[in-house]
Amino acid sequence: MLPTIQVLVLLLIVIVAVAVIAARWKIPPAILLVTTGVILALVPGLPTVKLAPEFVLLVVLPPLIYSSAVAMSWREFRFNLRPISMLAVGCVLFTTMTAAAATHWLLGLPWPVGFVLGAIVSPPDAVAPLSIARRMQLPRRILVILEGEGLANDATALILLRFAVAAVSVGVFSFGHAIAMFASIVVGEIMWGIGVGWLMLRLRRWARDPRIEIMLSILTPFIAYWPPQHFGGSGVLATVTAGLYISWNGLRLISAATRLQGVFFWDFLIYLIEGMVFLITGLQARTLIAGIKGYSLTELTLSAAVVCAVVIVTRFVWMYPATYLPRLLIPAVARKDPSPPWQWPFVLAFTGVRGIVSLAAALAIPLTTESGQAFPNRDLILFLTFAVILVTLVGQGLLFPLVIRALGLANAGRREHHADRVEEFSARRLAVEAALERLDELATERGLEALPAWVVIGLSGSQA
Repeated sequence: MLPTIQVLVLLLIVIVAVAVIAARWKIPPAILLVTTGVILALVPGLPTVKLAPEFVLLVVLPPLIYSSAVAMSWREFRFNLRPISMLAVGCVLFTTMTAAAATHWLLGLPWPVGFVLGAIVSPPDAVAPLSIARRMQLPRRILVILEGEGLANDATALILLRFAVAAVSVGVFSFGHAIAMFASIVVGEIMWGIGVGWLMLRLRRWARDPRIEIMLSILTPFIAYWPPQHFGGSGVLATVTAGLYISWNGLRLISAATRLQGVFFWDFLIYLIEGMVFLITGLQARTLIAGIKGYSLTELTLSAAVVCAVVIVTRFVWMYPATYLPRLLIPAVARKDPSPPWQWPFVLAFTGVRGIVSLAAALAIPLTTESGQAFPNRDLILFLTFAVILVTLVGQGLLFPLVIRALGLANAGRREHHADRVEEFSARRLAVEAALERLDELATERGLEALPAWVVIGLSGSQA
């Protein structure tokens, strides 16, 4: 037990050191943690740290999803539901199919295996891009779309992965059955998430003790996630729904003291989980390298280049039609939501960074099929998944600030906020002037004395 504790302490020391360096260099900690993990994994003599996929999918993922959903504004999520759905569902499906086709035709992988790989590398991870986007002060709506996509895209990818793995293992795939199962999973998980959110809020209101309420908040994502996941769903949609339900109704049922303590607790917990996960992701390099000795360096390089290029380019190909076609084809959409400048789809397309969910999903691929044979190309899928994570997280992550500045979107959020404040003050001024004018009219009509000068001055200055 002692070596495990020592390894854990060493990991925490590395996380703290990397966090300090990242803050000084103004680099997202996720990028440095993964890079540091890869470097440490290649150092001879250091203990091997293996990532258990069940631990990530059943223990790590639920609180990460839930905390993001609770922090999300339901009003903003609902307003941006169309672009979020186009990315979290449409882009994931498109990426999965494109990656399957490219790996089948260019690399010679069987169609079912290509779909397995496509489903694994299709969902982006929004942690690193969001930290950069917030620091660079991108427009608020871009942040909301990124957060919303990060909440829902894992559900689509994990459900697709289940179907693809089943097709490889059993050798049979029914498109109609898959569509019906997908719809039933979506509806069932949404209903379950609402039920869990409703129940937990009532229990927390009944408890009226911040310590008990925070404990119930810790249990909420697992209660929402585990049952749907056990019965063949993803669990992600249920957890997102529960978090959004609590975000929407929590202000009425959770005391201010509990919310304040919960914010600090969850902020530290998520920071610790994300740091540990990104570092351990990099540490998987040693295990992955040991599993690809049967492939030549040329084959691995070509395969990684093809898959990385497909994953990155596909998002750009999807983004512009998904942004502008609905407005061109449906006038009501254009009237309600005018087209954004071309820089917005570009910066959203550049945020297709892959992360821990993709690696955990790849590690969760079974070792054998239903017939007892080895799962085809499993080691190659693991290597290609890690290559996509490394290229997108480190490569696109480091270039992201430069892209934002080149597009002229740096500090656009600050300018947007300033314009909103100016508009708000202008509206207040007009309201005060209209009120003063009406008061003068009433005073004239009823023969009353005019308002004292100090009252007029006070009303006029109340806008500031």
